Amino acid sequence: MQIEIKNLKQPIEVIEGQQLIELLRVAAAKKLKLKASDVVSLKILKKSIDARKKDKLMFIYSVAADLKADKKAARLIDNKDIFAFEYKEYQVPIPGTQELKDRPVIIGSGPAGLFAALILAEKGYKPLVLERGRDVDSRTRDIDLFWKGGDFNYKSNVQFGEGGAGTFSDGKLTTRIKDNRCDLVLKKFVEAGAPEEIQYINKPHIGTDILKVVVKNIRNRIIELGGEVRFEAQVTDIILEGDKAVGVVVNDSERIYSKVIMAALGHSARDTYKMLHERGVHMVQKPFSIGVRIEHPQSMIDRSQYGSFAGHPALGAADYVLTFRSQTTGRSAYSFCMCPGGSVVAAASEEGMLVTNGMSEYRRDKENANSALVVSVSPDDFEGDHPLAGMEYQRKWEALAYRAGGSNYNAPVQLVGDFLAGKSSGNFGEIKPSYTPGVTPTDLHNCLPDYVTATLAEALTDFDKKIKGFARHDAILTGVETRTSAPVRIVRKEDMESENIQNLYPIGEGAGYAGGIISAAVDGIKAAERIISQYKSI
Repeated sequence: MQIEIKNLKQPIEVIEGQQLIELLRVAAAKKLKLKASDVVSLKILKKSIDARKKDKLMFIYSVAADLKADKKAARLIDNKDIFAFEYKEYQVPIPGTQELKDRPVIIGSGPAGLFAALILAEKGYKPLVLERGRDVDSRTRDIDLFWKGGDFNYKSNVQFGEGGAGTFSDGKLTTRIKDNRCDLVLKKFVEAGAPEEIQYINKPHIGTDILKVVVKNIRNRIIELGGEVRFEAQVTDIILEGDKAVGVVVNDSERIYSKVIMAALGHSARDTYKMLHERGVHMVQKPFSIGVRIEHPQSMIDRSQYGSFAGHPALGAADYVLTFRSQTTGRSAYSFCMCPGGSVVAAASEEGMLVTNGMSEYRRDKENANSALVVSVSPDDFEGDHPLAGMEYQRKWEALAYRAGGSNYNAPVQLVGDFLAGKSSGNFGEIKPSYTPGVTPTDLHNCLPDYVTATLAEALTDFDKKIKGFARHDAILTGVETRTSAPVRIVRKEDMESENIQNLYPIGEGAGYAGGIISAAVDGIKAAERIISQYKSI
């Protein structure tokens, strides 16, 4: 019989590998009131850190244990921490019966597009993925050149290219959705080269360095299975026959026909949003958040979260999650996309606009910790009721940030102490900004709405009570962060088809239905299932 046992505690000094498995076997047997020999095998399901007692940090494990048949253990099921366990293997739907003359077309190679393509390819549907940007290796060279002060490339940047915007982030794989497809996504990542630990640690991440390899391996797998992935292939129009999409136009010239078109757009595909709106695709405004990036010494965050255990090799770099609601402005402020041991990066996707993001590699071993500090905004804040008003709202603040930084893609920065005092910054303190190509000390009140800066000021004071030194004078604020999520939602029906255009399937974060790598990938898998259940393979 197989049983799940939760809340097994082990000191952080315990190393990984077989020694850990044997210790967990003993702990599981003790909780089950059995002998260790009665636990035939054991698999780790979850691993997290209990840091409530700073002088006694512990790892907390949940495990699945195969037991010898034992009535005593069976009687304990559904008691505290002990449950029946049954692993449910992911099942692809039975293929449908309708003919599919042309292969499915997928617009975009972010998580939603890649996983939709992967599942379809595995079942013999030979999908065609059209990516406006470049392959991940070429894209990396373009971005590195830009970060070193070279020209901005509007076709190949942090937002556009293989893997989507998440490729140049922390590769965080946390999600709040409850869906067994999440386990499938993690499994596929591991098969493509990600560390096995992402399948059980509480806050899994891959890091941008490993994620680049993973997305390339997924692309190669799609191709091996009969699919095709094309780069520098921007969908510039869709071909309509009445209220049906029957194909796409690539790079203003090539026409490709299909009655399955998945729009796995990124949240920065503004020209594609505009094109779809002009073609009558129903979309609506959507709330999101804007703000800044904040940087502290990673060592400070480690001490705050782990006390005397800070720097312990078993723990790695500490993170944080902070939330605040202002009674004055009525708005929420929160940390977002926290990158331990990482960098603030230039993430523009349009000329004359400045956007920041955060990025960490797998080891998270850089000097600074950074996180977005953002404030919620809603359609009430946008100038007008046009579906793309939120997009124009983003552009407004990005353009102001570009000018505040010197109109050369240098980012405007301000010390927290000066921000709270309402004055421009000059010299830096102990903390040095990590953003490249460069920064310009200024006053960030000039490139953010008053209600955002007011809410951030209150939040900083509140967060300083939770993490000592959070509002220290020399902490760095870098503007602006505007791409927390898509500014629109492309309305779709329950079957994932566009509300008013047949054969068009808006999916993922850019369509307004996901909020990160895992949820976007899951949305792509759901769309693939929808196609499989309707059509025969090619």
